[in-house]
Amino acid sequence: MNKKKSNLKLQKSKAHDYRFTVGRILQLAVALVFLVFMGRFLYLGISKTINGENLTQRTSQLYRRNTVIKASRGTIYDRNGLAIAEDSHLYTIYAILDKSSIDYKNRPEYVVNKELTAEKLATVLPLSKDQILKYLNPTRKAFQVQFGSGGSGLTKAQKNKIEKMKLPGINFIETPSRLYPNGNFASHIVGLAQPEYNSKTGSNVLVGTMGLEAWFNKTLSGKDGYTISSVDASENQIASKNRVYKAAKNGNNLYLTIDSQLQSFLETRLSMVQEKYNPVSMTAVVEDMKTGKILAASQRPTFNPQTKKGLTSSYRDILVQDTYEPGSVFKILTMAAVVNSGNYHPNNYYSSGSVSVGGATIYDWQKSGWGSIPYWQAFARSSNTGFVHMEQQMGAKTWKKYLNRFRIGKKTGVTLPGEQAGILSFGTVTDQAVTSFGQGVNVNVMQMMQAFSSLGNNGQMVKPQLVEKITDSDDKVIQGYQTKKVGSPIYSAKTRKIIVDNMKRVLSKNIGTGAAYNISGQSIGVKTGTAQIANPKGGGYLTGDNNYIFSVVGITPRSNPRYCIYITMKQPRRMSDSAETILSSIFKPLMNRVIIMSKNDTSPAMAVKVPNLKEMTIETASSELKGLGLNLVKLGSGNKVIAQGVKKYQKVSNGSKVFVLTSGKISMPNMENWSLTDVKQFSSLTGIKISTSGSGKVIKQSIKPGKTIKSNAKLKVELKE
Repeated sequence: MNKKKSNLKLQKSKAHDYRFTVGRILQLAVALVFLVFMGRFLYLGISKTINGENLTQRTSQLYRRNTVIKASRGTIYDRNGLAIAEDSHLYTIYAILDKSSIDYKNRPEYVVNKELTAEKLATVLPLSKDQILKYLNPTRKAFQVQFGSGGSGLTKAQKNKIEKMKLPGINFIETPSRLYPNGNFASHIVGLAQPEYNSKTGSNVLVGTMGLEAWFNKTLSGKDGYTISSVDASENQIASKNRVYKAAKNGNNLYLTIDSQLQSFLETRLSMVQEKYNPVSMTAVVEDMKTGKILAASQRPTFNPQTKKGLTSSYRDILVQDTYEPGSVFKILTMAAVVNSGNYHPNNYYSSGSVSVGGATIYDWQKSGWGSIPYWQAFARSSNTGFVHMEQQMGAKTWKKYLNRFRIGKKTGVTLPGEQAGILSFGTVTDQAVTSFGQGVNVNVMQMMQAFSSLGNNGQMVKPQLVEKITDSDDKVIQGYQTKKVGSPIYSAKTRKIIVDNMKRVLSKNIGTGAAYNISGQSIGVKTGTAQIANPKGGGYLTGDNNYIFSVVGITPRSNPRYCIYITMKQPRRMSDSAETILSSIFKPLMNRVIIMSKNDTSPAMAVKVPNLKEMTIETASSELKGLGLNLVKLGSGNKVIAQGVKKYQKVSNGSKVFVLTSGKISMPNMENWSLTDVKQFSSLTGIKISTSGSGKVIKQSIKPGKTIKSNAKLKVELKE
């Protein structure tokens, strides 16, 4: 019994000791954890960092709002201040479908009522309710969805309409875009700017990818600004002395040497020839030879920078990126060298038809020739043999010296990307001979314009110029481009007079090759060209009546040449008329325009500033615009202007339409002969989604004139050159 009690007592003692030991361990563990936490808190309190991150900065960021202020890309204007390329922001709508998307107040940030959402969106988007519902009910689970092409390219007005509906889950992506209101308009000169993703900013920015947009990308690009402000827990901005603000710096503007009316006229003539004769390519340039300023320039094939139509098949700027053998227009340079070097003997005779040089026989375009003729007829008849003889009399060394003076084989440095310098083959006597009539030498169009400029400056050659000046966002001039002299290949007034007199003879029906280009009563001179095309498969030149590069260069006035037109046409595939007939259909009307401009010594397009019309009565606004040579187009049945399609103080050309919006119902106007710019004005004021096809002027519209337009109307417009 006593033994049992003793054992029980011993067991109780051991249990007590065990509990005591466990209790002490727990106490020590708790104390240790407490010390660790206290140490951690002390560390955080003193260092204010965790995992290398500053907690003070992190906390302040929770109550800080960073807002990017987007900069605008600079505008490209013509010589009179008419916009050719300008910024335009478009939007893409998307819908969040995932029900886990809620804000801090537990409010849904996903589409709650799909039926209602589809019904309301259908009043703005060019999509039906059923089409929208298909997007909102995808076959596979999706966090968010977009609405295809119907939900992209939305205007600011459309975005505002949808935002006023306050539809949960509906958001927008802003996409910077470029507006090219003139469509096919010096497209390869002006170029293209397209949105590209910037990994640094995490957003899309406009980047120049072609033409002047690319060459002057840094000049045109602005710098974004930002604001940093304090917000409360509800993300409402609060007053704070720590607010940081940096204004956006908009890009600088370019003013070109191009004249919009002359350019538009040139585009129309080129399009007519392209459609009728379908050449492989064409180029045309109008230049003021005194200054080197390019007044108009284009090519075919081309593209519409607004719609991107034709871009994939005409990405190359053949004015500078393609080289070719110029043919007989090059004889202007040969004649200048022969006369200037004292080797021109106009009254001496030579046998035309053919001549042997270095074992090769060179023929005139009329192989039988014209018998024994004087040298003064060689230029007008475009006699290859005559120019070979003159090159031989001048000597290869002298001829090479003049080719260098004309900077053949050297880039002009014109402000366009990808210029090719060309090639000059001058190794053998045959090579040297054929260069006299523009074979065996490869040039680009701007090199030829630079060479021709020597006719307008007493022999002084000037660089082709496309940009008149650069201004900042306040339109203050920060850089002006001056005429740049690049050499004097002709240094005799007598030489120039002889060349111009010969260009006049080309127009002669008796001996000239350019009678088709004559304009009765006008002071012009021309030189024609028909250059063979090297066989791409090797072995000589292509054969066939249309396998040539046909060209013409013309100057005016003869007494003191100032303006030059140069047109080339490669391989017309439907050659139903002679090359001279085809090219003259561009040359003659274009030269007439230039002559009118020359006589008036002014640009055919006059730019005027649009006044602030807001709050004016329609009668007053109409009177104001008429006084400026502008036409008012009223949208709405009210009598007071509440908005205008052209911003106040923006420049437009004389005779342009200016759209104004009033209160009341809007009736569909007759859009026939409207330009794309007119259509854009109408769309921006009414908020109506318009889909366009083609380029040029409006020929069809899907809503008949006079019909009252509903807010959810969808309009299709067809344009044609």
